[in-house]
Amino acid sequence: MKENLIKAANIIKSSKNCFALTGAGISVESGIPDFRGAGGLWSKYDPSIYANIDSFIKDPEMVWDMIFEMIDVIVSAQPNEAHISLARLEKIGILKAIVTQNIDNLHQRAGSSQVIDFHGNTAHLICLKCNNSYNTDHFQVENNEIPHCLNCRAILKPSVIFFGEMIPPQALVDATELTDKADVVLVIGTSAIIYPAASIPVTAKRNGSTLIEINLEETDLTSLCDLSLQGKAAEIMPQLLDIIEEK
Repeated sequence: MKENLIKAANIIKSSKNCFALTGAGISVESGIPDFRGAGGLWSKYDPSIYANIDSFIKDPEMVWDMIFEMIDVIVSAQPNEAHISLARLEKIGILKAIVTQNIDNLHQRAGSSQVIDFHGNTAHLICLKCNNSYNTDHFQVENNEIPHCLNCRAILKPSVIFFGEMIPPQALVDATELTDKADVVLVIGTSAIIYPAASIPVTAKRNGSTLIEINLEETDLTSLCDLSLQGKAAEIMPQLLDIIEEK
C-alpha cells in the first residue's frame, strides 16, 4: 500500500491537468449514507416517485417531505479529511477542479472553489415558474417550512437533478473540457455506473489519462484504473497530500 501511495503521489504531483471525480463514498465518511445503500433515503422513499420531476410538478408538497429529510442529513454533516485534502491540492495548484456527483456542498464547505456540481446542489433553490434562484439559507428549510419564490410565490425546488431532468448544460461542457485536457483523474468514492458521469473516466482513459481510484472496495472501474488504492478516502487522501507536500 505504501509503495502505491508513493507512486500515486508522484503521479499527482507531476501532473499538469489533474481533476477529481467524486461520488457518494467520499461523503459517507461525513455521515451521509449512500442514498441507494441500506438505510439510505431510497429505502424509505421510492426514488421513481419522490425523485421524479413529474412528481414534483404535480405534488411539490409531497416531494418536500423527502427533501426535508435529505437536507436534515446533509446540514448536520461536516467535510472530512478527504474533502479538506482535495481543497488543499487545489490551493497549492495541483488539482484543477472537482466534478462531483454529490449534492451535499461539502467540497465547497471544505474550501474547494473549482467544483462542478454534476447533479446539482442542495445549497441552492430554483423556481421552475420564473427561473429565479436563491441560496437555501435564505429560507427556514431546516424548520420544515416549504420555501416559496419571493417573486411569483411558486414552491421552490432544490437545484438537484431529479429523474427526468437533464444534467446542467454548463456542467456537461465544463466536465467535457476537463476530461479532454486531463492527464490524471482521481476517481474517489464512486463506481461511476450512472451516466453520463460514468463516461468521464472511460473517456479520460481513452484520451491517455492516468486513472487513480480510491475506494473501499473493487469496482467495475478498478480494471480500467492504473492504480487502485483501497481504503477510506478520509485516510488515504491526507496520506497522499503529506507525501506530495514533503517532496
